[in-house]
Amino acid sequence: MPQPAYPAAVNGLTLAQAEIIADAALAKGKELGLLPLCVQVLDAGGHVKVTKREDGASLARPEIAMGKAYGALAMGFGTRELARRAQTMTGFTNALSDLTGGKAVPAQGGVLIRDANHILLGAVGISGDVSAKDEECCIAGIEAAGLAPDTGDPA
Repeated sequence: MPQPAYPAAVNGLTLAQAEIIADAALAKGKELGLLPLCVQVLDAGGHVKVTKREDGASLARPEIAMGKAYGALAMGFGTRELARRAQTMTGFTNALSDLTGGKAVPAQGGVLIRDANHILLGAVGISGDVSAKDEECCIAGIEAAGLAPDTGDPA
């Protein structure tokens, strides 16, 4: 296959890895009997690698999933921790929303993707069911790709 004259660098996550994450996350949702999900997988620069929205997922699910992934990348930790902070630091959460133009969603279901050396590769966000179940699907997808999930909890 011909290569472009000036190939761009891979910004963390490959398309193949992102596809595995999305497909495995949706499979986990089916296994758990969850409501229809939307998955957004971003590379380390915050660029969309894969978006998948199951039939029946409601209108705003892609934006919510994006906000969870974006929030994790913006803060440098998974949104499990961001959701905890939102409970006690409402002023900060409001400021974060303002600073990101409303893009960061402080709800569980945004998980950083790291490699075996703890290098940040990207993030995945899922929306569609309760946030803890969304996060469970994120983790399953990341692990299926042979990568390490970072939920925001200390290792």
